[in-house]
Amino acid sequence: MSAAANNPGNEGARAGLFGRIRAALGVDSGDGRTKAVTERLASHPRGPQPARSVGAGDHDDAHRHRLFVEKALEAAASVEPLSSRAEVPQAIARYLRQNNLPPRLRLAPDAGLDALDWASAPLLEVSAGASDGSDPASLTVPFAAIAETGTLMLVSGATSPVTLAFLPETHFVLMRKNQIAGTLEAAFDRLRAAHGNAMPRAINFVTGPSRSADIEQTLQMGAHGPKRLHILLLDE
Repeated sequence: MSAAANNPGNEGARAGLFGRIRAALGVDSGDGRTKAVTERLASHPRGPQPARSVGAGDHDDAHRHRLFVEKALEAAASVEPLSSRAEVPQAIARYLRQNNLPPRLRLAPDAGLDALDWASAPLLEVSAGASDGSDPASLTVPFAAIAETGTLMLVSGATSPVTLAFLPETHFVLMRKNQIAGTLEAAFDRLRAAHGNAMPRAINFVTGPSRSADIEQTLQMGAHGPKRLHILLLDE
């Protein structure tokens, strides 16, 4: 980024430029248009939703949790329920050992992940940061999950590099049950409530591990992303 872009003095010039554009277009900031857009986003009508989503609203926790696990398993992900965060390091080490995978893990640079008791899994080599493609396994935290399809909603940011969700062959996801929204619409409601107009640069939806049957109609796992998706579901 250039020095000019970092100069706070440019904010006034930018505001003036946009003001002249609005004036040329005949848009008055006080004409109620901004308010109308905000109200529309908050109260717009919803389209039809799949029958399986009925009862999966945010008020129906048990149904929403069961539906998410069911759909995630159907999509070839694996789900491991955990009662506390203290179990996470050993659960990951155990999964890697049982699947004969290297005991190496790349963490998202998230304070909550860094604070886990990694010393309780002494054979696990742990590092943090974005992936350059050489990491065999990663651990990330999703923004939300969608019960109706067993989908994870991942947002980009300083604590959630996109590379960790797509480059390692094994992707661990640590999430709480209360992060599960019933529908896609409910997940976007949460996103708007959390970010307002400052949306993440990228929003990715992940349903199960990567796969493709484009080559001779033979299913290949890990075709353009992780071969394995293991969801650690915290009952907190």
